[in-house]
Amino acid sequence: MNRYPLWKYAILVVALVIGVLYTLPNFFGEDPAVQVSAARGAVRVDAALEARVTNALTQAGIQPLGIERDASSVKARFPNTDVQLKAKDAILKALVPDPNDAAYTVALNLLSRTPAWMGVVNARPMYLGLDLRGGVHFMLQVDMQSALTKKAESYSGDLRTILRDKNIRHAGINRNGQAIEIAFRDPAALQAARGVLADQFPDLQVADRVDGDTTMLVATLKPEAARKVQDQALKQNMVTLHNRINELGVAEPVIQQQGVDRIIVQLPGVQDTARAKEILGRTATLEMRLVDESSEGRAAEAGAGPVPFGSERFLQRDGRPVIVKKQVVLTGDNLTDAQPGFDQQTQQPKVDLTVDAKGGRIMRDVSRENLKKRMAIVLFEKGKGQVLTAPVIQSELSNRFQISGSMTTIEANDLALLLRAGSLAAPMEIIEEMTIGPSLGAENIAKGFHSVAWGFAAICVFMIVYYNLFGVFSSIALGVNLLLLVAILSMLQATLTLPGMAAMALALGMAIDSNVLINERVREELRAGASPQAAIHAGYDRAWATILDSNVTTLIAGVALLAFGSGPVRGFAVVHCIGILTSMFSAVFFSRGLVNLWYGRQKKLKAVSIGTVWRPGADGAITKAE
Repeated sequence: MNRYPLWKYAILVVALVIGVLYTLPNFFGEDPAVQVSAARGAVRVDAALEARVTNALTQAGIQPLGIERDASSVKARFPNTDVQLKAKDAILKALVPDPNDAAYTVALNLLSRTPAWMGVVNARPMYLGLDLRGGVHFMLQVDMQSALTKKAESYSGDLRTILRDKNIRHAGINRNGQAIEIAFRDPAALQAARGVLADQFPDLQVADRVDGDTTMLVATLKPEAARKVQDQALKQNMVTLHNRINELGVAEPVIQQQGVDRIIVQLPGVQDTARAKEILGRTATLEMRLVDESSEGRAAEAGAGPVPFGSERFLQRDGRPVIVKKQVVLTGDNLTDAQPGFDQQTQQPKVDLTVDAKGGRIMRDVSRENLKKRMAIVLFEKGKGQVLTAPVIQSELSNRFQISGSMTTIEANDLALLLRAGSLAAPMEIIEEMTIGPSLGAENIAKGFHSVAWGFAAICVFMIVYYNLFGVFSSIALGVNLLLLVAILSMLQATLTLPGMAAMALALGMAIDSNVLINERVREELRAGASPQAAIHAGYDRAWATILDSNVTTLIAGVALLAFGSGPVRGFAVVHCIGILTSMFSAVFFSRGLVNLWYGRQKKLKAVSIGTVWRPGADGAITKAE
């Protein structure tokens, strides 16, 4: 009656092993580390940088615990903070000889001591949120009106080009705020322009306005198109912010949308607010310029002469110099898209560029006059320019053209990313700023841990005193619930915050409620005269419906918080919902496995240790059951 088949015990063992495996990384602690990342988008993080870091530490007589490299940074571990600070100075001296022209950002960080074999199965500790680790919090307001105005300006240039190409005469095109006004004196031209707008500009809505003998077509963005522009601007800003924040060495930055025009940025572990604001507000501009192909320019490029008047000297990503004319052909404002791909004829990696109508007209004229000459794409960050690439103009270009040549697939992807996310799609303003010190974060961790630990201990003491051996089973199941909850959060690489710890403490109280229902149901069966084995069986079976109903209704409330809440509310809701699911497994499935293992094989079971069972007598008096 009360026996589990072997496969059910196998499930329990597997769940325990997985729970222990993914919970353990949270107890290994962290090593002080120095993180080196690219300070400019065009700088690479590769094996050569790792070798330079290793050489710098060797020359300084510093032995790191280990050096590791990923796609965005090189990290070196050290035994204590004193060695960490010395290592930072040594690496700064070797990699950043000129602070005003830094190619790399060297930042202090903390890395988990989790063994490498655990990393193979992705067993890593949870990240700590801003309120537990300390750091800075910003709320940024995105200027959506600027994004819409910029889009209207782009449409204005496109309309001029289309109407000129189709030989439709007009009396002028002007942008008035976010509206485009096109003046016509000829009714036939007016109708032709209407057709062009309807066919080629579906995102625009058109209205008429008569001004004397002139009819004005006023084109504005449709509401759904305006929302799309705003969403794209917000997403591009978030991508750009993420690329910039990598420089600060933040293990798990929080960058999330709040509302339709705000972005929340939380940087755990960062205390330098001024540095963070500098990174977030930095502007990156993109320019296309012709390479100086004159004899003086070639001589200067080879280092055999001065830079000619009207030109500048920049370095490519591989360190080679390029002499570029000061006259700007196009800027990043004209670039609308950049996507990596492969040339259909040569199967070589390429980057497809798309510019607006104004940019296409300029590219057509410039490329026609400069065939077989080079054009440099220069990225400016922190006032310093670097040539991303300098391809040869092979044919006349328009608003769509490609960059190809001696580049790898990774380089093509990197170049497309730099071209797309080099600058913000819309201006942003910091409207809220908050700094949390590391000591306050440590205090929050201690208080949160103590609240969970003491709550767990108090529940276990009560259950053992009141339900005896069944209380022990319930307490073990509660511990398994906490183990699985932490394991799942670690598997999801969730960020633990103070509301999340509060949800953990709440989950313990709600989880034990299921065991109380089961234990009381078993007591009721014993009071009714059932045998111990029958009481255990009926207690678990009949309590299950009540447990399921109560947990499902609570889960509905948690899902509502998750769907409609934001920030700390969502953090609470995630832990709350996962805690409900783990409690249903541990309180019912796991605790019954323990009971079955202990009592199930006893054929002549006379009593169970579940505390005092009071049975009503014949005269109505309550007596202790024997």
